[in-house]
Amino acid sequence: MYDLLSTTTSWPSVIENTRLFVAFGGIPLKNGQINSGGVGRHIQRESITKAAEAGIEFVNISPIRGDMDRVVKAEWFAARPGADVAILLGIAYTLYTHGLHDQRFLEHYTVGFERFLPYLLGQTDGVEKDSEWASGISGLPAGDIEMLARRMASTRTMISVSWALTRQDHGEQPFWAALAVAAMLGQIGLPGGGIGFGYSATNSVGDQAGRLKSTALPQGKNAVKDFIPVARISDMLLNPGGSFEYNGQQATYPDIHIVYWAGGNPFHHHQDLNRMVKAWRKPDTVIVHEWSWNALAKHADIVLPCTTPLERDDLAFSPRDPYVIAMQKVSEQLGQCRNDYEILSGIAKVMNREDEFTEGRSAANWIRWIYNTTRERAGKQGVEMPDYETIQRDGWYKVPAPKDNIITLAAFCQDPQKHPLSTKSGKIELFCDQIDGFNYDDCLGHPSWMEPCEWLGNATAKYLLHLISNQPVTRLHSQLDHGSHSRQSKINGREPMTINPKDAAQRGLTTGDVVRIFNDRGACLTGVIIDDQIRSGVIQLSTGAWFDPQEPGVLGSLCKHGNPNVLTMDKGTSRLAQGPIAHSCLVQVERYTDNLPEVTAFEPPEIEPPESSMSDKVRG
Repeated sequence: MYDLLSTTTSWPSVIENTRLFVAFGGIPLKNGQINSGGVGRHIQRESITKAAEAGIEFVNISPIRGDMDRVVKAEWFAARPGADVAILLGIAYTLYTHGLHDQRFLEHYTVGFERFLPYLLGQTDGVEKDSEWASGISGLPAGDIEMLARRMASTRTMISVSWALTRQDHGEQPFWAALAVAAMLGQIGLPGGGIGFGYSATNSVGDQAGRLKSTALPQGKNAVKDFIPVARISDMLLNPGGSFEYNGQQATYPDIHIVYWAGGNPFHHHQDLNRMVKAWRKPDTVIVHEWSWNALAKHADIVLPCTTPLERDDLAFSPRDPYVIAMQKVSEQLGQCRNDYEILSGIAKVMNREDEFTEGRSAANWIRWIYNTTRERAGKQGVEMPDYETIQRDGWYKVPAPKDNIITLAAFCQDPQKHPLSTKSGKIELFCDQIDGFNYDDCLGHPSWMEPCEWLGNATAKYLLHLISNQPVTRLHSQLDHGSHSRQSKINGREPMTINPKDAAQRGLTTGDVVRIFNDRGACLTGVIIDDQIRSGVIQLSTGAWFDPQEPGVLGSLCKHGNPNVLTMDKGTSRLAQGPIAHSCLVQVERYTDNLPEVTAFEPPEIEPPESSMSDKVRG
């Protein structure tokens, strides 16, 4: 997967060759401010600006107009959330029935189109996936869908599918359907054409950059073979010994007694937090590394205070970014906090395993070892990196960019025999026999429209507003929500929620009001922003407001701060992937008329000093 992401067709190739850019889920520049492992130079805003200046036409298919920067003057297709697959199938139907598809590309570079086609034409289920059908699901005019298909076939087109599209019920399908359309257009492997998985999902997607696979710390061998998909945490804790299906396997949930969590925050990223609070009571002990009193730390038995990146020397070295940065600490460690390596080395020492764990190296020595080992590997690839002393003196090094523009699957399309894909057939698979053989009714072997468990197309739905809980503008996920920049965006101390003027008027709301958002899973308080740049029937509440229940420990308690995951559903995308479905969520909104409770999300708990004997044990 990561190899494919690192070879996304670069923005220079798009700028020089693309004429039509169709973005399902938009190109949210706020997401492009970050990168796994760090960012040496931000490229997304200047890239999309240059693309607009080059005359590229942009189409933003999203319920939120702001998912595409105003500078590109994109056409906005305000589709119903969860309808992307239907739109793509309507486009595919138009391409095929009007002879606009590339039959040669399908025959030479793909397998399975003949197995997908009967479904597309309605021969297997009696439903033709034409533009009228797609219109009824998406809320877009059938003529617009058909015209878009014709435009895509008539010019060099890039299709982008946002990563967020996977975070909905049947979230595997949008990527598969988009790939099918791109294959039918026959432009995969061409400069500026084909498909890109999430432009501006992070800064690296579309970056014309040289990259190295840096050496990692030795991982050792885990004797425990049990595993779960990460989104099944609550299921595991609540159902020890229960079974689950995943990617063709049937496995058993282990009986967990200790949770040790270092890095990440499940009280931010998990769905249905009230259910997770109940599950979190199951383990005997919860141990966490944290540097702030967020909800994870407050729900732990043992908190090991760890340093921030500003309190330690380190090496920013990402396989998704061309920059290597020697990071120097800004301040000394605060109080009793330690860096993660010191914490784990201390635990290893108590277990009489310190030498095996550290291999005799300090944190500084490991940083040097990682750099020198990576430098040696890079030299074999023809990249001459400076020595360790030089990188420490200069502070950074940039891996040279490739001379030719990066183009997704270019080598495969030039010679599929010499550069086969890692699929069973070696080609792009529009029908997968292996997945089809799993006999999953929620994930077939080809792109399919399946009605989401919660969406606006359900005429009998109890709640009538669709919640989009996207990434915030003023922070990364929940990080630094207690910082001044994030706090300045709050309304009466609550996370802001955006609603269409029509929906606001029906509820008697004005900008600045505080409202209660609720469904059967939970409720939270948010501040109101009224904006016509969001589709009617949809509200937007970003993730990351620190979980702040009005009655801590009471299941279903109102979140005073506005965490949307008290509302989202804890269900897997399908038995294939078991991903999260945060974007399949219906809610209701009403003005909050009671006295506003005080936000306490950022207040630390009361700390009782341990007895002296226990203190000695902790220090030991």
